[in-house]
Amino acid sequence: MDGELLLGMMWQSKKALDLERNPRITVATVQADREPKYGDLKLYGFAVDVPDAARRQAYADTLFSTIKWRPTEPYHLFSVDIARAGYISFGKNQKLLRWSRETGIEVLRHPDAAKDET
Repeated sequence: MDGELLLGMMWQSKKALDLERNPRITVATVQADREPKYGDLKLYGFAVDVPDAARRQAYADTLFSTIKWRPTEPYHLFSVDIARAGYISFGKNQKLLRWSRETGIEVLRHPDAAKDET
């Protein structure tokens, strides 16, 4: 929402309580096909509680406009403060990228790349 990755969670759920205790988080995409058509993305960072009523309302409104459902209070809402990211794709368009605030985007050698013949 507005460039922020927000995660809503059921009130007092184990996942939300774990994030309140230790805010480190990894968010990963899932592959739904046997042969991965899309790359895998992993985000590493910290979950930050969102207590602001206006942002919570905007989150609920965004959900409702997208899936016709909105959470009811109380619920947990976290913003993900992304520190690092990694991306890998397979097949014909092999890519291996990583990103951090310090280094920006780095293109790395893909593990499936053909070995250089010397």
